Amino acid sequence: MAQKVKICETILRDAHQSLIATRMSMDEMLPILPAMDEVGFYSCECWGGATFDSCIRFLSEDPWERLRLIRKNMPNTKLQMLFRGQNMLGYRHYADDAVEYFVKKSVDNGIDIIRIFDALNDIRNLETAIKATKKTGAHMQAAISYTLSPVHSIEYFVNYAKQLEDAGADSICIKDMAALITPAAAFELTTELKKAVKVPIDLHTHYTSGLASMALLKSIEAGVDIIDTAMSPLAMGTSHAATESMVAALQGTPYDTGLDLKKLDVVRAHFAKLRQKYLDSGLLSPKVMGVDANTLTYQVPGGMLSNLVSQLKQAGKEDKFEDVLKEVPNVRKDSGYPPLVTPTSQIVGTQAVFNVILGERYKMVTKEFKAMVKGEYGRTPAPIDPAFRKKILGDEAPIECRPADLIPPELDKLRAEFPREFYEQEEDVLTMAMFPQVAPKFFEARRDKKYGVDSHGDKENKVHPV
Repeated sequence: MAQKVKICETILRDAHQSLIATRMSMDEMLPILPAMDEVGFYSCECWGGATFDSCIRFLSEDPWERLRLIRKNMPNTKLQMLFRGQNMLGYRHYADDAVEYFVKKSVDNGIDIIRIFDALNDIRNLETAIKATKKTGAHMQAAISYTLSPVHSIEYFVNYAKQLEDAGADSICIKDMAALITPAAAFELTTELKKAVKVPIDLHTHYTSGLASMALLKSIEAGVDIIDTAMSPLAMGTSHAATESMVAALQGTPYDTGLDLKKLDVVRAHFAKLRQKYLDSGLLSPKVMGVDANTLTYQVPGGMLSNLVSQLKQAGKEDKFEDVLKEVPNVRKDSGYPPLVTPTSQIVGTQAVFNVILGERYKMVTKEFKAMVKGEYGRTPAPIDPAFRKKILGDEAPIECRPADLIPPELDKLRAEFPREFYEQEEDVLTMAMFPQVAPKFFEARRDKKYGVDSHGDKENKVHPV
């Protein structure tokens, strides 16, 4: 039986992460938050992913303060974040005690729903984050990293969804980061998931390939409960299907979202001005607004394609682009068919570039590729051929256990090593743990701002709030 479709609005996180490298500032968001709170979205994705990194690296904003401000200004809407399993929001695996503490602090500061995923779909990398989220009482949404390969069948995804439900997932997200899901595949996968699990299903897909609206509609017809969309000024391209368009498409049908287009228009008008500002400044490139059909031809995410081009440019081998694209599936097969999402897309892509440029496969192996083959990132979807593993690792033994089992507790050490002169809140320890290179500069700037010292060390006339 058809039911109202719920909307997860992504404009405060994934939409601007996809289009303008996560550069939307708190000052740009703040004026529209009360109007967004009135719309009645099921949830608003506003934190996690690259927002944390961008806040301290480029915007000189405290990410924790951002979350608290959004919470204060959107009291009636569930706030959602994206969480990379055992990586939290950083770029390595962390000890279990750090992961547990980060989850607790995220919920304490205002998060209601934590979407947790692992690049390899290795459930062992999600276990700690799942248990920690359940302990806080927040909604735990487990995500399936969607991809295409000989091992990634409907059966594979359904089996993984059942494991996630058994582990305690309150809902399951089909996370199609590379915009590879077709309307027919969306219909079939949603149909089978609805039969196999009892928890709600959410479809998250990007517009890169031009299929998102159709895939969402077919998934809705198959019974999907929640869809991820973005307000139209920052929709389409590498972002998501437009919220208002999907709301209008479902009006008067059994799937009607119940959202008011007039209320959405107030929100749209605010972001339309920002869109113009981003276009004028060059922050928003028309290139990312179009459809990239190569995504479907090569089954490679749009961002990975541009990475490959720039790596070949630097080596003066741009004529080898087609060869590299043909090599990507070979490297992926050799390394156990990892889904191409951060960080695996960069690892596979870079190794394919080396294989082509050097004219011999695996003549030189990157540190990251070796780590993936060794098992440092977790279990790959397909087993890696032992002979190939031996070729890459030599005499090094592969890791068979959950990678985090090899990391001793580190929270006390992180606290002890934190520079006391920068300390303002408990959360700062986590910021430092995830971004040890960037955080000190941010903390220094925050301290100077608070005490009215400009970058030259002169006292300013007024004291800025943090």
